[in-house]
Amino acid sequence: MSSSTTVKILSLVISASVIVQTTTAGDPDIPSDFITPDGIPIDGKYFTYTGMRAFVQQSAPPSYFTYMRASKEEFVALDGLSVATIILGFRPGDVSPPHIHPRASELLFVVEGSLVVGFVDTNNKLFTQKLQTGDMFVFPKGLIHFQLNEDPKNHAISVSSLGSASPGLILVPNNLFNTSATIDDRVLALSFKTNISTIQLLKKALSTPYN
Repeated sequence: MSSSTTVKILSLVISASVIVQTTTAGDPDIPSDFITPDGIPIDGKYFTYTGMRAFVQQSAPPSYFTYMRASKEEFVALDGLSVATIILGFRPGDVSPPHIHPRASELLFVVEGSLVVGFVDTNNKLFTQKLQTGDMFVFPKGLIHFQLNEDPKNHAISVSSLGSASPGLILVPNNLFNTSATIDDRVLALSFKTNISTIQLLKKALSTPYN
């Protein structure tokens, strides 16, 4: 990955995080500057997360759809600070399937390439847009949304900041068809106005990851 791309990603993570934290923060206010867990030394290292290095230091574009997340589960210093970050890498034709962040709005910035994005509101209206490098798009909290790289030749990279340290993720296809205890085939067949064999085909297809 080029040095210019690395600089773009790092600067955008910082600026987008500040925007989301000040406009869409969804976590409860805390009665202190930050949360200090027992038994953990509090110094500069506590407020530092190095997990994204593996992504930005790649020598080539992602060879499969991938994402790296920094929420309070990965970066404990975020607890109570109402912000998290996700970096996504798309091959040509890759999709980030319809999903929901139940506790956060999401501000997405396209760093490289182009993406078709969209969300569906509670009136079942679709809002969609094709984004170019440098464009931003916001997904309101709790609504189903997606990203697609429809370019047949070029990869795409985006950075998202979310207004919660624990935004949550409901991956709609997996939650319906590939849960640990799957929903009864009859329920899904009736709900989607199809037959059980079709539901079973979907469950089989979704048993493999998106890459």
